Amino acid sequence: MSFDADWAGFKAAAHARLQQEPAMRLDSAGSGSPSGDRGSLVAHTASINGNANLLIEIAALLHEGRPDGDAATMARAPRAHTEVGAKTQAFARFAHDQYLDTVALFAALATKLKSAGTDFARVDDDNARTFLDELLEYGSYVKPEDK
Repeated sequence: MSFDADWAGFKAAAHARLQQEPAMRLDSAGSGSPSGDRGSLVAHTASINGNANLLIEIAALLHEGRPDGDAATMARAPRAHTEVGAKTQAFARFAHDQYLDTVALFAALATKLKSAGTDFARVDDDNARTFLDELLEYGSYVKPEDK
């Protein structure tokens, strides 16, 4: 399978996942908000965790497609001019460094997003527990016939 076909498959899978999972969005203009609240933040734990997993998948795909170490050695003398070999090797080192930084960045972002999702779930759970506690403490039962 070619790279273009592989990439198209990954994009289609990601698009399908976005259509199925609830998305997190920041609506500062008030447009598109289901509740009509301006500046509302709509987030779901599933979408946060799904996005963290997607970042890990991207990092893994980058790791699988890491730069070939032998590519720079093919441009050395006697196959190529000495200066060309030196420039190619310098570029290969730079590209490898950028690659390692990118993989580390995706992994770090995924870790932070995962912990944010855990914190979000904890706060959401605390809010629900507080609501139920207040309902039990301050609520009163009204018989249906007394309504």
